[in-house]
Amino acid sequence: MKKLLLFLVLLPSLEVFSQSKILIQDGISFKPLSEVVVRVGDQEYFSDQNGLASIPDEGNFKALFFKEGYASVEQEIRSSNTEIYLFPLSVSLSGVTVNAFETDRPLLQQSASISLIGEQDFNRFNETSIVSSFNTKPGIRIEERAPASYRVSIRGSSLRAPFGVRNVKVYWNEVPITAPDGTTALNLLDLSNIRTAEVIKGPSGSIYGAGNGGVINLKNAANPSVRNATSEFASGSFGLSRGRLAISQPIGKGGIEAALVTQESDGYREHSAMKRRVFQLGGFFPINEKQELRTQILVSDLDYQIPGALNADQLAEDPTQARPGSVNQNSSISQQSILVTFGHLYQISEKIENNTTLYLNTNDFENPFILDYKKELGFGYGGRSRFTFDWDLAGRPFRLIAGGEFQQSLTDAQNFGNRDGVADTVRFTDKLKATQGFLFQQAEWELTDQFLITLGLSQNFSSFEIDRQIDASGGATGVQTRRFDPLLIPRLAVNYSLNEFSALRASVSSGFSPPTIDEVRTNEGSLNLDLEAERGTNYELGYRLGKNQLNVDLTAFYFRLNETITTFTNEQGVVLFRNAGSTDQMGIEAAVDYTFIQNAAGFVRNLKMGSAFTGHYFTFKDYRQRENDFSGNDLTGVAPNTLVNTLDARFSGSTYLNITHQFTDEIPLNDANTVYQDSYNLIGIRFGFIQQAGKRTDLEIYSGVDNLLNESYSLGNDLNPFGGRFYQPAPTRNFYFGMKVNLRY
Repeated sequence: MKKLLLFLVLLPSLEVFSQSKILIQDGISFKPLSEVVVRVGDQEYFSDQNGLASIPDEGNFKALFFKEGYASVEQEIRSSNTEIYLFPLSVSLSGVTVNAFETDRPLLQQSASISLIGEQDFNRFNETSIVSSFNTKPGIRIEERAPASYRVSIRGSSLRAPFGVRNVKVYWNEVPITAPDGTTALNLLDLSNIRTAEVIKGPSGSIYGAGNGGVINLKNAANPSVRNATSEFASGSFGLSRGRLAISQPIGKGGIEAALVTQESDGYREHSAMKRRVFQLGGFFPINEKQELRTQILVSDLDYQIPGALNADQLAEDPTQARPGSVNQNSSISQQSILVTFGHLYQISEKIENNTTLYLNTNDFENPFILDYKKELGFGYGGRSRFTFDWDLAGRPFRLIAGGEFQQSLTDAQNFGNRDGVADTVRFTDKLKATQGFLFQQAEWELTDQFLITLGLSQNFSSFEIDRQIDASGGATGVQTRRFDPLLIPRLAVNYSLNEFSALRASVSSGFSPPTIDEVRTNEGSLNLDLEAERGTNYELGYRLGKNQLNVDLTAFYFRLNETITTFTNEQGVVLFRNAGSTDQMGIEAAVDYTFIQNAAGFVRNLKMGSAFTGHYFTFKDYRQRENDFSGNDLTGVAPNTLVNTLDARFSGSTYLNITHQFTDEIPLNDANTVYQDSYNLIGIRFGFIQQAGKRTDLEIYSGVDNLLNESYSLGNDLNPFGGRFYQPAPTRNFYFGMKVNLRY
């Protein structure tokens, strides 16, 4: 009897010992995969939230591992503790789905030039900024003149952006964060506030409004599928320090996510320190099977110093020095912002859907500069709503998308003298109001199984109101208004599927970009209300191939831009703007990658190489400045050729190696094409490993080096400056180290 009782007590333990524990992970990120189907004979088992599947131990046995979106693996299990790696099918373009132009379709069916940037791209660098990851894609260049001072160029669109982000429309979780005056404070976001990015290159005004450069759709919507807490820390050269705490908490079928990030650096140059603190709280709340709510709160506090540009002699003497006067005048930016968003998705019927997002934001901006001291306090609101209708037309699938977007901002702006970094007497004070809005509609018709035609059209309006209340120079006060005529912006595009893994595309699209308030209202107080909006037309052809382990994306385009806005600097160093005739912009863009090895076992688990080439051959077609004729010159600030090569390797033991090489051709720095930045090569390396440090804990440790060759270059030059101050020296060779701990509770 005692033996029988002992047997019954030990029976559960014997059952545990008779289980084979299999850890199933993503072969790229090494993250545990839940809900993987493990088929052994006629029996099916599932992995839990920790990626563990328990299989009754039957000695050696074969198991099939399956999860939607991943390549299936069949492997013989010979050990009671085994690791299995599944590789996502989405590495092939034929399996990637994007929602550019407000339509969820596989990339092969998209008739636009689109680059995707994801966590794999972000995690191949030091994760402190968006610059390096975006610059691995053809046709895209983000510059950082000082830490957190971004300038975005899509197909050369930074010509009119001496500082800040202009001529590009940016959305974050479907909310327009580009202000109605046309500027975008992209530096208020930390990299961790972005999970993926879709970059649409070229005019997209038929559905996104103003911006000839293109559109950047950033996404980081709350999606709390499991309970976990994350802690991150990184440090590096030039006083770099970064920390992050985050938590994800499911609640019912939805949940919340929260994260706090702080980042600091002393900077490579004198007077180039930066400090940023960002808090994000997101919620996802399904109401029923047809409706869901999404909310976001973003609080950002950013301070960074501006070292200023150097001339050639100063650069040769000491590239780390600040421009004379920058330190004494405390040239810097302090900006605090709060953004609150609300989103509602409603599946009205099987064929009709509505998606609406609304936002409120506040912004407190302070900018002491060498020449003046600027203070602004702003408030903004707006939203976007679209309806999607799926019907049949002549027996073929037909989709109609219609909606609108509206934004308005109100700003109290004051300009003072700057006395040793302190605001002095007031020079002028304005109340600013910017309004922009548009209605859009788009029809998609699948004429055949292979042929898709898209026709889009938007009607746009925008206006500025500048109410000058004080002008110490004795100038006129009162309200001045600039309204831009309503514009119709069309787009026609076709996509032809050659087969299930390749497609051709072609499009003709128009675009426009009105001047921003900062271009109309300059720092010395003048108002240039005669500045015209840029207008352009883009013609484009493309080819995509996504088959097995090979991806190819080729694009050729011609963009004709009229009333091009260019910059120049007066003797006081104030950046001014003018319309400069027209430009011809011809280019080719190519991205190719191939996965040589993709194994669930062996020393090398994954080996992938890629190349991205950009050929931008842009010229001024008609550009005369007083007695100078610059027609035929190369477009200022645009490198004719860039090439990026990447090598990614994953090894057993969950280790990885990322190598990135970037070549940038010489860049003309003035309209006369008499000054160029020399070409340069950058190499970056990151090495690390990811391991489970227990059943519920993941650990990643990594280190890396940027600018391995110790190149001297500027990542963002000043164009057409007074006094030859072209150069903003970028950091020399620098190192970093980081660690991440993720706890599933």
